[in-house]
Amino acid sequence: MSVSIFDSFLTTTEIIRVFDDAAVIQAMLQFEKALALAQAAEGIIPKDAAQLIARHCDAQRYDIPTIVTASRRAGSIAIPLVKDLINSVAMEDKEAARHAHWGSTSQDVIDTATVLVTRDALVLLNTTLSRLIKHLLTLAENHLDTPVLARTLMQPAQVTSLGFKFTGWVAPLVRAQERLRVQAQHALQLQLGGAVGTLAVMGEKGPAVVRRVAAELNLAEPQSSWQTQRDEWVRLGLEVAVLVGSLGKIAKDLSLMAQGEIAELAEPTGKGRGGSSAMPHKRNPVSCMTALAVAGRVPQHAAALLANMGQEHERGLGNWQAELAEWPRLFIGAHGALAALTEAIGGLQVDNARMLRNIDALHGLVFAEAVTIYLASVIGRPQAHQMMEELTRHTIATGEPLRDVVASAIKADPVLHKKIDLSTLDTLFDAAAATECGAALARRQLPQLRAALT
Repeated sequence: MSVSIFDSFLTTTEIIRVFDDAAVIQAMLQFEKALALAQAAEGIIPKDAAQLIARHCDAQRYDIPTIVTASRRAGSIAIPLVKDLINSVAMEDKEAARHAHWGSTSQDVIDTATVLVTRDALVLLNTTLSRLIKHLLTLAENHLDTPVLARTLMQPAQVTSLGFKFTGWVAPLVRAQERLRVQAQHALQLQLGGAVGTLAVMGEKGPAVVRRVAAELNLAEPQSSWQTQRDEWVRLGLEVAVLVGSLGKIAKDLSLMAQGEIAELAEPTGKGRGGSSAMPHKRNPVSCMTALAVAGRVPQHAAALLANMGQEHERGLGNWQAELAEWPRLFIGAHGALAALTEAIGGLQVDNARMLRNIDALHGLVFAEAVTIYLASVIGRPQAHQMMEELTRHTIATGEPLRDVVASAIKADPVLHKKIDLSTLDTLFDAAAATECGAALARRQLPQLRAALT
């Protein structure tokens, strides 16, 4: 499969190779080989013919660009390929050539080949995803007690644990890995039904041939052909899309935290990585850029799969072909995003001191809720909330630390002065103490996430 220069910029050589034209053609020939051998074992075609057909199922024997060009007029890549296979076998034995592709149809060949290369793609995704998960789990465990600003609606909200934040990044990835594994068991199945899905040409031996072909290709045996039943297949694609959505969330957070004005996290540096053609000081988060670009495109690929599920009768016209064209792009993008973020997270730079400076720069405002709750135990929630609204406005206007503003207000109030312990008040402005709730939650979740890693 050829991809544009701008597509290749957002992915990896490994995943492009999985969906390369030669890889797909070879997968189609694997199906033809397995079909011939299975039919011979069931006595449908001669064993000598099956062996000869099998020997000709090597993609290197064929002119793939010519086959691709011919497929545009034929309406299917399988038609010119099968024609070339038959001609190749016929050069040695015309009688044997008659048995090639016996009882099958173009969609059987193409769907099964797509399943085979998708299985390879899933191995790549799973391997890279496991590395990313391990990096994030380690970061989460190492930063449980690291204070960082939690932000809601893009504004500083409270102080939380950086390890808790990383746990929130990794948990969806662990779930995605498991759901991909489960859905692959349903979706990676043989397609073999013949012209209208009934195995009519092979008669009563059809089911046995299906079992043998599935076993030879190490694919699940389908309950029936699924030529226009695309539910399990599309669900697999949608699970990949959901994974990419979770990668996009990580990339969005990381890129925001890597902004120069924030500078709490940074992607790894290296010669030629993240530079600018005009500004020598720039340190661009290129891994985030890749993941965000992919996450911006994948919803359209997923939507195309859903939009083309309404395939007519026993064979779709145009919608199946549209699905085939969208399918590789989904996986090619997903692996690009995974690889980019794995590199970024594997070498992530965490600036603990900058995180504390960012917290301190807010003059204690992010501790206002904790103080409100403490005051509410003495004067009630409504009055405490009103009081803290006034005090926070003062801090915003003057820059005076909220802790000092609150302490002055307590000392000036006879009731509060008697009932409020100022040493307790100090602990409410302690960034390290503010991480405890998030850290405790993460400590409970992290062992479960690590145990689920596949």
